Amino acid sequence: MQRLVQLALDFFGGGGVPSGPAEPQAPRAPFAAPPAAPQGGPAPARPGSRSAGPDMRTPAPAPAPAPDARPVPVEFRHPAASREVVLGDALVAYALQRSRRRTIGFTVGPDGLAVRAPGWVSLANVDAAVREKSAWILRKLGEARERQRRQEDAQIDWGDGAVLPYLGEPLTVVLDPTHGFRGQGGALVPGPDGGRCLHVGLPRAATPAQVRDAVQAWLMRDARRHFTARLDHFAPLLGVQWRTLRLSSAQTRWGSARADGSIRLNWRLLHYRPAVIDYVVAHELSHLRHMDHSPRFWDTVATVMPDYAALRDRLRDEPAPRW
Repeated sequence: MQRLVQLALDFFGGGGVPSGPAEPQAPRAPFAAPPAAPQGGPAPARPGSRSAGPDMRTPAPAPAPAPDARPVPVEFRHPAASREVVLGDALVAYALQRSRRRTIGFTVGPDGLAVRAPGWVSLANVDAAVREKSAWILRKLGEARERQRRQEDAQIDWGDGAVLPYLGEPLTVVLDPTHGFRGQGGALVPGPDGGRCLHVGLPRAATPAQVRDAVQAWLMRDARRHFTARLDHFAPLLGVQWRTLRLSSAQTRWGSARADGSIRLNWRLLHYRPAVIDYVVAHELSHLRHMDHSPRFWDTVATVMPDYAALRDRLRDEPAPRW
């Protein structure tokens, strides 16, 4: 039986400089006590002067304790965390998995840092390896958190007038209870401002879940149409033949390919502009020639997508809205 190999696009994709000695602080001047009154009572008042009476001045308050200057550490915690390590000003709780691999591997995803290490490597050495890669780990964790924040900001408010990205441009949802359009479930209609509207056959009182499901069903049908056309375009250019196309709803993969010619693409790619979709299509078709990410593989991608690196960065840096 032919061995199936699946390669996937990742959804996502130096040690610190030791600090110098702390700057010495100037010694604090001692808090001077008021001069003691001479023995024998208060000093006599000068002739013609009023008696000052007892000294009722409020004594100077004691200095407030210095605030704790240590910064509150940023925390990155994996849901399955079993180890914690401090990297710079950040507390990183990571998930450790033992494996048969020969080296220690690091993966940063939406959940945080996951580390895979051989069973014979001690916990102290695993922590040391994490610290050695601290700069890379912190950068990736920061990027993942920022990506998650942008995803939350791009959340769609499902209802009449909802706006979502479609092929890189805003698409406005219009509930059309009269179903005054051609097409199954919905249809693209030019908007009054020059944009595009998606008319779906739902009543104005439709629930957010009903609107979301209707829009998703239309997008999935349109994704299959769009992906099929692009696969047919790039396959001859790359000298390969694809067999089947399946749509995916994965949260961390945009696509995958198998040696038997089957292609899987995420329907949510339809949120991105066409050039980004073309990059993913060309990427997966190139795996039918090289089932790895070797230099030969990237050279193959470059034959049809010379600017693949910029498109890959755009796919990583511009998250699709959550569904």
